[in-house]
Order: sequence, then structure tokens, then C-alpha cells
Amino acid sequence: MHPRFQRANELSRAAIGAAIEVHRLKGPGLIESIYEKCLVRELELQGVSAQRQRRVPVEYKGLVFDESIRIDISIEDCLILELKVVEKVLPIHKAQLLSYMKLLDAPLGLIINFHSLRLVDGVHRLILEGADAPPKLREAPREYLTSS
Repeated sequence: MHPRFQRANELSRAAIGAAIEVHRLKGPGLIESIYEKCLVRELELQGVSAQRQRRVPVEYKGLVFDESIRIDISIEDCLILELKVVEKVLPIHKAQLLSYMKLLDAPLGLIINFHSLRLVDGVHRLILEGADAPPKLREAPREYLTSS
């Protein structure tokens, strides 16, 4: 199991609750940056430390690029929130979030689509491969019987 999976799982509940509150007060259809600012504020009010528009450098085989990616919201280096205001969340949106999760070694990510009439219908939870799996048990050494 990923060492930060349990914490990310706890924080995901708080993030979804905060997003529901923002959606309840602001409704669907605003631009993404408004929801982002409101959601970070709501998380702060709940005592959750969140960073918006976090820049993450991209490295490839020892080369670090000048360009960086920006994460919509990063929570305690273990949960990534990708906010959308789209009619439908597409597979490419999920692939993008998974790539961000790999770059940051974040075990859990949420796509939250504020375009949904009911926000719970617009929440997609992604888990980094193997992050929620229990550690594999080592096979005990076998004893061999020898006949004398």
C-alpha cells in the first residue's frame, strides 16, 4: 500500500464535501478558476491545507524542462484535484490526472466536474496503480527434508 494512501483517502472525503458546499452555493456553469478559488477557501475553512496552481517540473532521463505543469489543487502532497467545467469528463481527462499523479507520486486523485447539476455525479476517483493494495507477503523460505 502506498504510504500516503490512507491520508489521501481521508482527505478525499473532505475535498468532496468542500466541493459539494461550493457547488451548493455557486451552482453549475461558472468558470473553473472561480471554483478553484472557492474550493481552496472552503478547504482552508475546514482546516485542510491546499495549494492551487502548483507548478511541477517535468524531468525526463535527467533533463528537467523549463516548462512545468500546473496542478489545479494539491492537498498535502498526497491528493490531486483536477477541476473541470465540461459537459462530459472524457478518458483524456482521466489520463491527464493519472499522469499528474505519477509525476507527484500521489496515490489518489479526483476529477470534479462543476458543470454537473448534482456534483456527486461529476466526481471521478482515480487511484494510482497498486496504491491501495496491501503489501505482498513474502513467501516464507521452504524447509527441505533430506533423508539420511
